[in-house]
Amino acid sequence: MNNINETIKYLKEKGLWICGTDGAAKEYYYNQNLKGPIAIVIGSEGFGMSRLVKDNCDFLVKIPMKGKITSLNASVSAGIIIYEALKQRNI
Repeated sequence: MNNINETIKYLKEKGLWICGTDGAAKEYYYNQNLKGPIAIVIGSEGFGMSRLVKDNCDFLVKIPMKGKITSLNASVSAGIIIYEALKQRNI
């Protein structure tokens, strides 16, 4: 794969749903069904994902933020979303 959008297309062809994380998303991560076969796209710290990557995601979720914090470390964001996916699967 040459880039993230090609990878997203390939994963969709294999039956995965693509979950993107974005602070402007309408849905909180814990309200989204994450039980199916999914791939999670985490944007860069501070800048997020490009418009094209967002457009290629099947759905977007956000992590609630309090105070002056506008973004989390990418690995922290990934851990939060992956933990929720595992929790929903009762693993």
